[in-house]
Amino acid sequence: MSLSDLAPHRYPLFWRWIIERVWRVEHAFERAHADGRAENDTRIRIFVVLAVFALGFCTMAGGAVWSATLAKNGRGDGAAAGNPQRADLVDRQGRLLAVNLVHFSLSLDTRDVWSRSDTRQALLGALPQLTPKQIDRALGAKKRAFLIGGLTPDERARVHDLGLPGMIFEPEERRVYPLGPMAAHLIGFTEKGGVSLAGAERGLQADILKAGGIGQPVALSIDVRVQAALEEELAAAAEEYHPNGAVGLITNIHTGEILAMASWPDFDPNSQQRATPEQKLNRAAASVFEMGSTFKAFTVAIGLDTHAATPESVYDARQPLKMGYRTIHDYHGTNRILTLREVFNHSSNIGTALLAQAIGNDRLSAYFVALGLTRRAQVELLESARPLTPKKWDDDDIASVSFGHGINVSPLTLAQAMGAILNGGEMIPLTIRKLAPGFRPRGNRVMTEATSIAMLQIMRDNVVQGTGRKADAPGLSVGGKTGTGEKYDPAIRGYSSYKQVGSFAAVFPTDGPIGADRYFVLVLLDEPKGGIRTGGWVAAPAVGRTIDRIAPFLGVPRHMTAPVPVTRVASGSGAAAQPETAL
Repeated sequence: MSLSDLAPHRYPLFWRWIIERVWRVEHAFERAHADGRAENDTRIRIFVVLAVFALGFCTMAGGAVWSATLAKNGRGDGAAAGNPQRADLVDRQGRLLAVNLVHFSLSLDTRDVWSRSDTRQALLGALPQLTPKQIDRALGAKKRAFLIGGLTPDERARVHDLGLPGMIFEPEERRVYPLGPMAAHLIGFTEKGGVSLAGAERGLQADILKAGGIGQPVALSIDVRVQAALEEELAAAAEEYHPNGAVGLITNIHTGEILAMASWPDFDPNSQQRATPEQKLNRAAASVFEMGSTFKAFTVAIGLDTHAATPESVYDARQPLKMGYRTIHDYHGTNRILTLREVFNHSSNIGTALLAQAIGNDRLSAYFVALGLTRRAQVELLESARPLTPKKWDDDDIASVSFGHGINVSPLTLAQAMGAILNGGEMIPLTIRKLAPGFRPRGNRVMTEATSIAMLQIMRDNVVQGTGRKADAPGLSVGGKTGTGEKYDPAIRGYSSYKQVGSFAAVFPTDGPIGADRYFVLVLLDEPKGGIRTGGWVAAPAVGRTIDRIAPFLGVPRHMTAPVPVTRVASGSGAAAQPETAL
């Protein structure tokens, strides 16, 4: 049966058109045979074959062009090695922190090598990072063998210019961190293949890939100038006191933005595979510590907010205090009756425990929950660790927790809670994302503004005439609280007076309106060595120097005359202090 025998009206218009064209070609063949002109038959067949091939070629070429330029993922979700396209990371001022760059892998095909000794010597000269063992292993292969990856364009050019036979280069996309170790724990890193493993690279993975697809950078909250100052002062303190580890942290207490975060020892994310687990450990997020007396700031704030005390309430610290199963002593023994301000300034454990008694177990534990001290810090870093909290909040546990013992939290958790008692009373989550200029997120209210105002004054007073004197910075109205926590030592089955965590938690400036920009600064040294290992001695000076350096970057002016306090705090009996003015 011929195509002409098909009924055209039984098919759609498009198919009828195809059938008619094929029918004409068929009859052209028949006419050529009928006329005895075989050469016409051959020409027609050649033309048809050429037309079919041309159509197929055009279809494939069009598909390739569309896939490369117009398809949704036309940029290639990946780079040369087929990895997902990751966006650049920049700091809040647009300075580059992480970028994808083309590197090259080098393989060696021994079948093309003329002289193994010459090849070995030339490669060792061109690529110092190669070892003789690596080269010998590749030269010993019977066919193509991988030699090294991650070569820069300059390194590739050096090898290429040698003119060695058997050298095979293949492009590969690689994540590069231009600032090396700076902010390595916050930025994080990726492994070969583009898999994110830590820090912002992991916590903001979805944002980074989405922004990479449209060619936009992702801005982090840190400022590299602030970061550099913090890291340098933290390293100087570590060099002086030789701790097991150290942490530095700076946040904006109104926005929750982390402006700088450092963990010592550090590492270079460009060669993270060479770093030890100790170097890669983010102590600011993934480690928990007994913070010691920095927790007295929370207990004092809760006492003011619940009207259990005023700044002038008095506490008898003349004798050790028996609470629950323990007897509480003062490290800075004053052996006298203290006001609440003096309890804070002299870091009295006895006075703080008496205040906790007045607050009550239920109210104190409820505030600790509201301040986020019993859960992971709310931040994008997936390393954020869960605190170790008391199983039950009885008299013994409340006594310990009130001055920072019996509870272990991460530095990030501490910073988040400190923000809430100093920013006007709102619980603002921490973030490593840069927020829009002028934007201030709203959080759950956990304390009154009056309590925050009072705490700013009390913490300032502690730096002026209490345990935090070494943290002061000229003209910047620094406030803060020392912290010295003893660590549990399995060797003695108890707390060690030698193994300690020394820290200083600061806020600046403490003057000005309650809504003015304010910053929290923390320096912590884990097991500092030396004769004096308290927070006021090992950590407070580093905080003062850091604040002195970063104030210009943050736009905080110096007032070399006496600073104007936020308010005057009115004394009263059994009621929280109320602000009279807010300058």
